[in-house]
Amino acid sequence: MQTSKFSLLTSSRHGDTLFVPDAHPFKRHLTRLAEPLFGTDGIRGKVGTRLTASLALEIGYWTGQVLQMQVSPARLVIIGQDSRNSSDMLAAALSAGLTSAGLEVWSLGLCSTPAVAHLTSISGAVGGVMISASHNPPEDNGIKFFGADGTKLSQALQAQIESGLRGDVHPFEISGTPHWGRQYNRPELLEQYAIALQTSLPSQLDLSGMRIVLDLAWGSAVYLAPQAFEALGATVICLHDQPDGDRINVHCGSTHLAPLQAAVQQHGADLGFAFDGDADRLMAIDSQGRVVDGDHILYLWGQQLRQAGQLPQDTLVSTVMSNLGFERAWQQLGGQLIRTAVGDQNVHAEMMRLGAMLGGEQSGHILCPHYSVSGDGLLTALHVAALVKQSGQSLAQLRDHSFQSYPQLLKNVSVIDRDRRLNWKENESLHQAIYQAEQALGDQGRVLVRASGTEPILRIMVEAADAKLTEHWAESLTQTFSQLLLN
Repeated sequence: MQTSKFSLLTSSRHGDTLFVPDAHPFKRHLTRLAEPLFGTDGIRGKVGTRLTASLALEIGYWTGQVLQMQVSPARLVIIGQDSRNSSDMLAAALSAGLTSAGLEVWSLGLCSTPAVAHLTSISGAVGGVMISASHNPPEDNGIKFFGADGTKLSQALQAQIESGLRGDVHPFEISGTPHWGRQYNRPELLEQYAIALQTSLPSQLDLSGMRIVLDLAWGSAVYLAPQAFEALGATVICLHDQPDGDRINVHCGSTHLAPLQAAVQQHGADLGFAFDGDADRLMAIDSQGRVVDGDHILYLWGQQLRQAGQLPQDTLVSTVMSNLGFERAWQQLGGQLIRTAVGDQNVHAEMMRLGAMLGGEQSGHILCPHYSVSGDGLLTALHVAALVKQSGQSLAQLRDHSFQSYPQLLKNVSVIDRDRRLNWKENESLHQAIYQAEQALGDQGRVLVRASGTEPILRIMVEAADAKLTEHWAESLTQTFSQLLLN
């Protein structure tokens, strides 16, 4: 009897067995990768080298197979993308892979990551996919995955997708007629997301009289963000407000705040908001041109929710990167700050464990389950503007009355060798250097060293009440790590 090549993939969560066509042609490609394909937020890398159309096709296929193992009759996946030139290519390849796995694909086109998460959660889809490298430069791209509830796909399911891609499955015989899915363009669904943003806000909110500058980073927020603020009566001034794949995130957006700071002061604006390429994070600027980062947003929004009785146990969840000044100020109010490893997925997991209702990262990822299933830069910006309007104070005044950040320096040490980078803790001399710094800082500062999840670098963070101590130990540790890991 003639047999055909098929593979067996088993879901450890539900015990289901799924028979799928063998995908070995790509196994040779992935086995050449020394590092895992999935990072802290999906798959990310340079297009044409790490990310190719053939890889995206296989990712789509195996994602479809894994998603269908979940306890759901749905055969629908939502796809969105940012403005990068490579996003169209990757979207087409992913869609081909998903439909070849038998799933129906609804393509939103240009949209934000939180729009994909929200629409996935309300559409009865089995999952969602966003094509974006977030704040990375134009030559990079990435693929983010969501489960049926709109939250980030679990690491266990990501591992199953990667196992399929690497060919780490067992051959099995099966016969039958394959089922092919279809793709549909559904940009009109974004109106449902826009409505959800508006309904999350206080009723009768009127931002008339507020002048707001938006830095849209040539990315996903270029259309929806200005419309959302203008609909509430605000006067809106936009920077970098067209979808431009050549310039997305280049010297603009949430990681390059100088243009927004200058524009806020030039136009005499009340405040400004800067988004990243896929609009799942933001940074704010007050009328004096000062940065209002994720820590300040958590503090101010946390106060508002606490006063409304909507902050269980007065608990905020953030990461190890959050400023020590923020933590101590929140504790003085009687609250507690729980820290996690870097990454909004880690923050979300801890929030779910604790039942917390506000959390996020210093970099501007803010999660508030009262209103959204994921971090959402535009939703956060709207709520910050509402908070300012309702308080009767300016954002600058609110910032002044919040907390004083400790001076914090972040240094990067490039370590190409993956083993050295990931196993730096095995070097006793590095431990001694950190211990010496911690002893000098005492209870007035701290040191954090971690390997980046997306780049071949070690990040060294030092903060202390004394700026000179911060600078001294940041520089000293950077030199020590460079000497011991690069020689």
